[in-house]
Amino acid sequence: MFSIRTDLAIEAHEMLTESTSDIQGVACDTSRHNNIAVTRVTVSTEEAAKALGKPVGRYITLEFNELNLADAEYHAYICKQLANELNGLLPKKEKQLILVVGLGNHNITPDALGPLVVSKVLVTRHLMHQPPFTAEKGIGPVSAIAPGVLGLTGMETAEIVQGISGTVKPDAVIVIDALAARNLNRLNTTIQLCDTGISPGAGVGNKRKELNQKTLGIPVIAVGVPTVIDAATLTADVMHAMTLSSGADEENERSKMLAALHHLLPEDISRCMVTPKDIDLTIETVSKIVAGGINLALHKGLTLEDVNAYTS
Repeated sequence: MFSIRTDLAIEAHEMLTESTSDIQGVACDTSRHNNIAVTRVTVSTEEAAKALGKPVGRYITLEFNELNLADAEYHAYICKQLANELNGLLPKKEKQLILVVGLGNHNITPDALGPLVVSKVLVTRHLMHQPPFTAEKGIGPVSAIAPGVLGLTGMETAEIVQGISGTVKPDAVIVIDALAARNLNRLNTTIQLCDTGISPGAGVGNKRKELNQKTLGIPVIAVGVPTVIDAATLTADVMHAMTLSSGADEENERSKMLAALHHLLPEDISRCMVTPKDIDLTIETVSKIVAGGINLALHKGLTLEDVNAYTS
């Protein structure tokens, strides 16, 4: 049976509320800050987690206007908002060592978010006992790695991260990955944070071993940006829009359409993902925003200008 694919908790909640208004164990609220919509979804019970298809935990989604590649001031504001939300999920500890892990394949543009972010993160673990870092207050020890993908390394990402964590012994891990959305408008204009970790490759139907507190033994914060939409999901949206334009009863027609879709679509379409034509430009911009937010969260004594001076 065809099912809508999404990695975003906000979209899973929206789809669930279409069929029922009474969802026990799920809380959702949205606020706005300077044209940024911040939605917090909290899943508190296993029953709710099963219904939503998301583990128990906290999910924070930042939705911003379509990116103007030249609007540096707006980008900086998103970075600061992201840093604030990230600080709320990280453990409260002075000089905690954070390992930043960039998931994905740098050879495939929509999947290159993780490696691109890691390349822009200010890593300091090896410099913490050297000036000027010894004299700077608010600079934390940070390590980073882009472990690649199973097809390139022959190793599960979880195996690599577990090995590094056992040696470096970080206090927490921040994992960055590209996600799949079910709404075209959210591609490259949405950032999701959660404290439940992540399953590498899940967004494109290639789920690998999970990275979370259970597998690593330390808090794992996942940061993701949807860069692709499933082709079958996009087809479903088009068909749904057609039923609405014809004045058909929405719920009945949507149910019929979804039931028929599995048989109507060619088998090969399940292997297809769709990404915007300007992905080369937007992935670079979004990676700078995500890296900027992480840098501000982990190096509280620095401004964005300071961080850019160190990393550019």
